[in-house]
Amino acid sequence: MTRSVTHQYADLLRKRVGELPADPTVEEMNEVLRLLGRWRSRVLANTYLKHDGAVVRGGPFAGMRYVETATEGALVPRLLGTYESELHPYLTALARAGITDVIDVGCAEGYYAVGLARLMPQAIIHAHDIDEAARQACVELAAMNGVTERLRVGGAFAPEDFQAFAGRQVLVMVDAEGAEMDVLRPDLAPALGAMTIIVETHDLYRKRALATLVERFSPTHQITLVRQQSKVTDLPEWLHAQPHLDQLLAVWEWRQAPTPWLVMRPKA
Repeated sequence: MTRSVTHQYADLLRKRVGELPADPTVEEMNEVLRLLGRWRSRVLANTYLKHDGAVVRGGPFAGMRYVETATEGALVPRLLGTYESELHPYLTALARAGITDVIDVGCAEGYYAVGLARLMPQAIIHAHDIDEAARQACVELAAMNGVTERLRVGGAFAPEDFQAFAGRQVLVMVDAEGAEMDVLRPDLAPALGAMTIIVETHDLYRKRALATLVERFSPTHQITLVRQQSKVTDLPEWLHAQPHLDQLLAVWEWRQAPTPWLVMRPKA
C-alpha cells in the first residue's frame, strides 16, 4: 500500500532532525523549514486536485489539462496558474508576434511546451529534456491537450542545433539548472542572435551564470532582467478558507535561492 504524503515527509523529517547538530546553522534550520513547506505544498496540491481536478486555473495557460504529479518542483502553483507569473506579460505579447517555432530546453512534463502550443496555435514546439520520464510525461500531456501534431520531443539539445532554425521566428525557453551556460553559446550558434530568448539563470549552480549570459548576448539583444515577485491571484474558495500560511505556500515555487530570468529580444 502506498504511504501517504504526510507519512513520507514525516520519515524524511525525523531523519533530517536527527542529523541536526546541537548548535545548528541558519541554513540547516532553513532546510528543515523547506522540507515542511514542501510537505504542505504537496498536501495543498492534492486538495486542489480533489476540488478542481488537474486543470490550470489562471494565467495564459488557463484551461490546460495538467498532470497530477510534477516531474520536478511544485505542482500547486502550476495548477493555480501563478507559476512564474512574472513572465506572463512577455509570453502574452509573444503570442501575438508571429512565432513559428518554440524551442523549450528543460521542458520537464511540458508546462511551457504544451501551454505555449495552446497559446500559439501557429507554432511548432520543440521540447527537450535529458530525463526520459520527463519526455514521456510531456508526450502524454500534449495528447491530453490535443497538440500532439505540433510537438516534437527530444533529448539533449546542443548549441549547434539552433542553426537548423536560422531564418525563422523563434522563441527559445531555457530552464536547465545551470546548463543554460552550456546551451546558450552564440559563438557556436550565430543564429541565436536573431532569436528571442527567455532563460532562467542559476548562479546557485553555476557562478556568474547571469553575468556571463548578459555579456554573451548584449551585442545582439535588448536584455530585461526579471526577478521573482510576490504572487497575487484570485484564489479558489476552498483556499480562501485556509490559513494565510497555506495561501502563501500554495504559490511558493520551492526556490532555494533567487533565480532571475533574462528576457532577451534581438536588437535588429
